[in-house]
Amino acid sequence: MLPMTGLAALPRFRDYHSKRVSSYDATGGNRDWVDIEGGATKAIAEINGPGCIRHIWMTMWFKEPDYLRRVVLRFFWDGCDEPSIECPIGDFFGLGHAKTKNFVTAVLQMSPEDGKGFNCYWPMPFRERVRVEVENPGTETFPLYFYFDYEGYDNPQVLNGQGYFHVQWRRENPTQGWGDEHAHLKKLDDDGVKWRDMMYHGGDPRGLNTTGQENYVILDALGNGIYCGAHLDVDVFQRQKNDWFGEGDDMIFIDGEKWPPSLHGTGTEDWYNCAFCPTQEYQGPYHGVLLYNGTEQWKWKGKQSVYRYHIEDPVRFRKSIIVGIEHGHANKLSNDYSSTAYYYLDQPKRGGSALPDVEQRLPRPDEPPYPPVR
Repeated sequence: MLPMTGLAALPRFRDYHSKRVSSYDATGGNRDWVDIEGGATKAIAEINGPGCIRHIWMTMWFKEPDYLRRVVLRFFWDGCDEPSIECPIGDFFGLGHAKTKNFVTAVLQMSPEDGKGFNCYWPMPFRERVRVEVENPGTETFPLYFYFDYEGYDNPQVLNGQGYFHVQWRRENPTQGWGDEHAHLKKLDDDGVKWRDMMYHGGDPRGLNTTGQENYVILDALGNGIYCGAHLDVDVFQRQKNDWFGEGDDMIFIDGEKWPPSLHGTGTEDWYNCAFCPTQEYQGPYHGVLLYNGTEQWKWKGKQSVYRYHIEDPVRFRKSIIVGIEHGHANKLSNDYSSTAYYYLDQPKRGGSALPDVEQRLPRPDEPPYPPVR
């Protein structure tokens, strides 16, 4: 079994070889990058196993920032002809909307200058080999710099019981909400409990979600695995009366179970372990707010990014898992939702459906400010 790593294990003499694949100039010069030509797909790393990728660093230079959503990163484990990781390159490293900014989490980081140093610390075991490809569907050729720091093992049994890393990128633009953002809520009586029950749906029966069927889906996977969390990127252009885009409960259905799910949350900000409709950016090791936007007239308008990583509390499934979250209370709101989910399976396979076409991946243009709801 793969030995424990991290701070507690640093003094332990584990049996591995430290190795790296990088874009360094093999001639001894300073041309330490690989050109990714427009319209091309290039293999940037092919590593024989058994081994485990411990750290990835990348940086690149784009004239157009939307290339962070155009360019695709793919990983193929142990000869599987389908990618277990297929993700827009910016989203893979932890932030959507084709944006970069400085942030730190336990497993994903964007570092100075202006978040253009990408780092990933998800452990990625493989037994035979791994191939990493970068696809550039645009017309612009760009330089890509990279490190893949990994451990090589003499004994393949060190990987017994270890899963293959998978990533699933999804988007729904817009979500199919049923509400009217300008609908006024009316207090029916002085019963505080009844008022709280009514406050987000005004008595509309659609405001009672007892199936989870219309939730935004963060992860839908089959197999024996471990769910390790996700970041969620929302472009808000529809709101509830209090401007807040949230109130959406998270739900995790394990191994084909019906209602109720094994894990049911209490609201969007509760899913990412914050509280009371936060307007402050915050980055903890496992949860936080990467990107907050809003205006004086609309406190949560525009592009928001939040995350919850299950590092200390990974979610186990043996046959299947569906991770979802309501878009507004009981799926009331129609906004642009995208997400990147990270998980392990006991065998390599495609990490979700094939990516949508480039135009369906690009971020929405920023909209003009809206007047306040009256």
